[in-house]
Amino acid sequence: MFVRRYARRASGGWIRHAAALTAAGLIECCAPGMADEALVTYRSISPDLAIEIAHAALQKCRDDGLQVAVVVLDRFGQPLVLLRDRFAGLPAASTASAKAYTSLSFRLSTADFVTAIQGRQLNPELGRMPNIVMLAGGVPIEAGGGLVGAIGVSGAPGGDKDEACARAGLDAVQDRLDF
Repeated sequence: MFVRRYARRASGGWIRHAAALTAAGLIECCAPGMADEALVTYRSISPDLAIEIAHAALQKCRDDGLQVAVVVLDRFGQPLVLLRDRFAGLPAASTASAKAYTSLSFRLSTADFVTAIQGRQLNPELGRMPNIVMLAGGVPIEAGGGLVGAIGVSGAPGGDKDEACARAGLDAVQDRLDF
């Protein structure tokens, strides 16, 4: 009775108070088991390696006569590198970023993501989520069996060409990703 009366007065409703008590109880009961997990260790690509990946991808596209934008995201979806060639189209940078984000989000190349959506292996509504694109050119970056980032390339006339450049960027540093 006291808890209900106190909750109404103090917080405007006993439901909020009950939720807070439930959360506190869960934290208290689970805290001993979580003590070992207070700190986590994860792998991440360095900005220097991200620059190398992006530069190699850009160079491959240049060698093929293509003007593109290249984005490398870290494992948390934050940009490490954005390179845009002088004559890459206006939407190239944002599209490259969205390709990398899509690849990172689903841990698939965006070409494989499109295939899975079209083949109904994934729900087509996923393609309508914010920042998700249904275009080839995004590739996840994996190292030691874990996801460490993604690369997106945009601006070539065709996602297959964008993806070839992205893969060339990864191939250039693959020996340092295999550990």
